[in-house]
Amino acid sequence: MSVSAVFLDRDGVICEDHVEPVASWEGFHVLPGAIEGVVALSKAGVRVFVFTNQAGVGRGVVTRGQVEAIHGRLLAEVEAAGGRIEGIYACYHAPDEGCACRKPRPGLLLDAASEHGVDLSRAWVVGDMGRDLEAGRGAGCRTILVRTGKGREEVETLAARGISPDLVAEDLAEAVARILAAR
Repeated sequence: MSVSAVFLDRDGVICEDHVEPVASWEGFHVLPGAIEGVVALSKAGVRVFVFTNQAGVGRGVVTRGQVEAIHGRLLAEVEAAGGRIEGIYACYHAPDEGCACRKPRPGLLLDAASEHGVDLSRAWVVGDMGRDLEAGRGAGCRTILVRTGKGREEVETLAARGISPDLVAEDLAEAVARILAAR
């Protein structure tokens, strides 16, 4: 089956996951192989998107402008390396706001698919938490859990919650290799 797109969670997949929201590029630490993984997908003709919960904005810990500046720099770094992220979709609401876009709801994926003409039945979601996989499943995507970020702990708790990823990978580089091998 061909792949229409790959949706990557941000924190724990592309960058280190921190307890507190990151407010600047200097605090945003890209995980080894993450940019190279995006480049490999891009060079293979796979469309790449990022989707992320950024509740720190809704809680007033960081500003939307700070998060968007980090995203702008991420886009530039990926482009400088020869790759492309077509869009970054972020939920800026606080967890208790009940929005349709906060993962585990699939709103961010549905919005991206609608705006970019993505066939979600041929898309993959790569995440390090159950809520990433739940959003992916809710949108009709195949899912990969990576063991980076919170992924190592999540492997043990997902089965108890009835969540089973299609694949488990050590990191984004392995996830990308498996997606490209399955095409």
